[in-house]
Amino acid sequence: MRKWLRSLYARVTLVTAAVAAVATLVAGLVGAQLIRSAAVDQARASLARQAQALSTSGSVTDLASLRELAVGEAGRIALVSPAGIVSGAGRGFVSRAAVSRVLAGKSFSQTETVNGTPVVVEARPLAAGGGLVLVEPVSAVNQAAVPLVTRLLWALLIGFGCAVAGGALVARWVARPLVHVASAARRLAGGERGVAVDAGGPAEVGQVAHALDALDASLAASKARQREFLLSVSHEMRTPLTAVRGYAEALADGMIPAGDVRRVGQTLGAEADRLDHFVSDLLELARLEADDFRVDLQLVDAAAILPAVLEAWRGAAETAGVVLRSELQGPVPVVTDARRLRQLLDGLVENALRAVPAGAPVVLAGRREDGAVVLEVRDGGPGLSEDDLAHAFERGALHSRYQGERPVGTGLGLSIAQRLAGRLGGQLVAGRAPEGGACFAVRLPAAGSHPQGTS
Repeated sequence: MRKWLRSLYARVTLVTAAVAAVATLVAGLVGAQLIRSAAVDQARASLARQAQALSTSGSVTDLASLRELAVGEAGRIALVSPAGIVSGAGRGFVSRAAVSRVLAGKSFSQTETVNGTPVVVEARPLAAGGGLVLVEPVSAVNQAAVPLVTRLLWALLIGFGCAVAGGALVARWVARPLVHVASAARRLAGGERGVAVDAGGPAEVGQVAHALDALDASLAASKARQREFLLSVSHEMRTPLTAVRGYAEALADGMIPAGDVRRVGQTLGAEADRLDHFVSDLLELARLEADDFRVDLQLVDAAAILPAVLEAWRGAAETAGVVLRSELQGPVPVVTDARRLRQLLDGLVENALRAVPAGAPVVLAGRREDGAVVLEVRDGGPGLSEDDLAHAFERGALHSRYQGERPVGTGLGLSIAQRLAGRLGGQLVAGRAPEGGACFAVRLPAAGSHPQGTS
């Protein structure tokens, strides 16, 4: 029972019943009052017509006698003599105000309380003097209205029942698709994919269902990318491990000639460096996705960082036959973490040097643009297609696409660079370079548009 009361179906039904009950109560009270008021108005109109007819007749005394005779002691007629004496069965309900009005030759029409009894009074002056008074106790009028009030209450009770039944149907119409959506969400949370979500019910429930469908598709795509990434990671780590294991077994079996030991040692060192680089990329990516990643913001002139990056990679560029140069347009002050910015630029330069053929350029550029600092790493390599640009920062996307066609790294460098740019409060975008290859531009807030501090 308690579980049912906590359900949406029960709450909507109960709320509907409560609202219907309040509406029925209010309508009943107001309706009963209106019926009584209408009954009093109708009684007054009836008395007014009778009083007018009797007062204008030529034999009012006989008519009055006939009226009194018909109603007995509960009669509703009284006569006021020219001397102000009230007679007749209805004299107990005639007030002094009514007597004064008719003696003054004026009509009297009012609901008043006489001797503790509310009555409807209609008095008319007579041509011969005095007046005629017709009275009707309000209790008698209300008693006559009881059947109408009873019928109203029955109508309200029927309406209340229909409202509760309608509320229950609406609650069921709303709750059933939500139950299906909740069931589908639990299946998604349990790892099931391709779950069909019932989009019936209200439009808002349909929107939730469509959102779950989109989430299902995104989770499926993410799971596929994750599986592909793990396969790529396994492949990348297995290759150097295979080489290390092979040479280690050969050394253990004494199959490596003494003259080849140095070469084998260099190969083992290179493969170990490759593994170390790959593991470092994985750790860096994990740090970037952690909430406690530390960034120390300070005022930095990026024009001083670019030459340092250029000098650090000059040797590798000369060895590869690549022309490495910088393009600076004056000071480019920016509030950022200098060490992290250097890490970001180093990663982009390393990525460019890997893909650029001998004789092609790699350019480091920096400039101010619309209140921001833009730092670019451009190259004259094979470049990226439109589809490449759309997926350039997905983990392993370009790695799996171009593995075997051009030199590739671990497949994590660009993903790390994009997340690092975001942590610095900037944005990394991929495009085409005027040199013919790829352009990776880091856009950071210029000095003065970013508060200094530590996060």
